[in-house]
Amino acid sequence: MAKSKSGPPLKNGFVNLYKPVGITSMDALRQVKRITGQRNKVGHGGTMDPLARGVLPVCFGQATRLMDFVVGGRKRYKMEVALGVSTTTYDAEGETIDTRSLDGITREQVEEAIPSFIGVIDQLPPVYSALKVQGQRMYKLARAGVEFEREPRPVEIYDVRLVEFAPPKLILEVDCGKGAYMRSLAHDLGETLGCGGHVVDLVRLSTGRFHADESITPAQLEEAAAETEGWEKHLHPIDWVLKDLRSVSVGKQAENFLRNGQAVSLASQFMDTAYLEAFRAYSSDGRFLALVRFDRPANSWRPVKVFQLDSPSPFAPES
Repeated sequence: MAKSKSGPPLKNGFVNLYKPVGITSMDALRQVKRITGQRNKVGHGGTMDPLARGVLPVCFGQATRLMDFVVGGRKRYKMEVALGVSTTTYDAEGETIDTRSLDGITREQVEEAIPSFIGVIDQLPPVYSALKVQGQRMYKLARAGVEFEREPRPVEIYDVRLVEFAPPKLILEVDCGKGAYMRSLAHDLGETLGCGGHVVDLVRLSTGRFHADESITPAQLEEAAAETEGWEKHLHPIDWVLKDLRSVSVGKQAENFLRNGQAVSLASQFMDTAYLEAFRAYSSDGRFLALVRFDRPANSWRPVKVFQLDSPSPFAPES
């Protein structure tokens, strides 16, 4: 196992962290670094507003090489929207800029408005967001009073479900892809209804394989660090996030090829593999070697991400 220049040995894997309300994603990450002693190659998967709580995947060591895979995964949110009030930030932390009547707003109207937000839509990000304009974060420019143009971005919303209708409160569950802003969704829905709206409470229920009901808070992680097993008992192996993919075991020669970034021949039992289908590749003794894709014209596995791990994985295929 690799060792850091100072501190404990470097770890590889993921922690399913539950970010509390009131801190930024970077605040949560700093707490994790302090608790675990892991200072280098530690990152989080998906920035969350201080108002938001819920799943925040944290990656360690070589797991950082799969962060794009995690961030790009399907997400589920549950949010409470307050109708009738619009704010500068599209959430409860902003200043009120407009108040409108809710007279005539019905559940049927909300349900009729929702389908227009499902699918690939152009979404205008909030003024107070971490996106950059001319190299500067939008929220910094907004706080400084600098005016700038926002460009709509294509995002994918898979589903929106109305869980509760109790004006002025709405509770929605949203399944979406990368980059979708729940604050913008709440604001835009309010504008469509003609009354305005903003987010009061937001929970990220899941990101890919990371689910809120299986996550741990920074406080729980700190408690575990003081126990005999240590915080590592909450560390998932790197290939845990790829469990939905099929797997293949390779011999020593093929292992050497993959480690050097070279393609290897496809075994006959995988002839049903789709073009560019992703697989988990393991050594004959069960070590996770690489994320590979099938190149059908060349009849070979092409390595996409290669890893240098010392221990067998519990998710390796049975020999």
